[in-house]
Amino acid sequence: MTTRLITPLLRTGLFATALLAAAPVAAASGDTPAPRPTIGLALGSGGANGLAHIAILQVFDDLGIVPDRIVGTSIGAVIGGLYAAGFSAKEIRDIFDDVAGSPLDALSGLAKSEVELTELMPFGRDDAGLLDSAGFLRFLAGHTEARTFDELRIPLRIVATDYWTGDSVTLDEGPLFPAIEASMAVPGLFLPVHRGEQLLIDGGTSNPLPFDLLRDEVDLIIAVDVSGSPQLDDGEEIGLTDMLFNSFKIMQQAIIRQSLRHRPPDLYLHPEARGVRLLHFNRIDEILRQAEPAAKELRDRLEGWRAAPSGN
Repeated sequence: MTTRLITPLLRTGLFATALLAAAPVAAASGDTPAPRPTIGLALGSGGANGLAHIAILQVFDDLGIVPDRIVGTSIGAVIGGLYAAGFSAKEIRDIFDDVAGSPLDALSGLAKSEVELTELMPFGRDDAGLLDSAGFLRFLAGHTEARTFDELRIPLRIVATDYWTGDSVTLDEGPLFPAIEASMAVPGLFLPVHRGEQLLIDGGTSNPLPFDLLRDEVDLIIAVDVSGSPQLDDGEEIGLTDMLFNSFKIMQQAIIRQSLRHRPPDLYLHPEARGVRLLHFNRIDEILRQAEPAAKELRDRLEGWRAAPSGN
């Protein structure tokens, strides 16, 4: 299956019930329209697999629905930040399509070779990270005027991790792009970010799918898990890069499974990601194609909600 729902039949009923409960019937006069439930969207960590988030956001655009809150980790923070700044899903896709010669293009090159890394991206300023993400952040910042959380059209929370304590850190005020930089600071790949006494690294190490941050803040929580699918041996030799990144993915998937057991979201989407590795940003068309079933699942649910009030 390309999407997974927790106990499908039960979750379907609960989702519909929540939608109806959150959208009470209009006053007897008929003058007051039924309000829609508030929606929180959690965009997870997963490297290039996270480009699937674009397909999910396209559904919201197509239906004219704007999420009331967004939370994001790592690539979820990158794409969530752009969307919260006012970009449409199509515009975000255009940004990721137009990466030839950018640091993002170099990341795709890193996935193919473990030699001549200095030709792909500059080394970091110290031994804490192989690559410096500053160029990528400048590339993103060049596409928007938004520089702080206050300038976003949708309230946004970004997740990073404090290296010293291991605690998850929520960022929702002040400069936007340093927060994104911290959230995507994959250990050993990108430089960590200093914030006071904290040393921040990738949020995926502590909370790769942060739907818990939306509890008690919205009526419905939709979580998009892009941590990837199990990779069976396809006969290829496993290199050091693959070993490191796949180990990171396994850790994230374990954290997510535990979170889902505790208190799952109202709708859990897991776009397929067969054959896609952490840094395969150059395979955006394939990633979005595999995300289509998850996008259809979301579309069906949201369209069902829109039709439900008139059917009462």
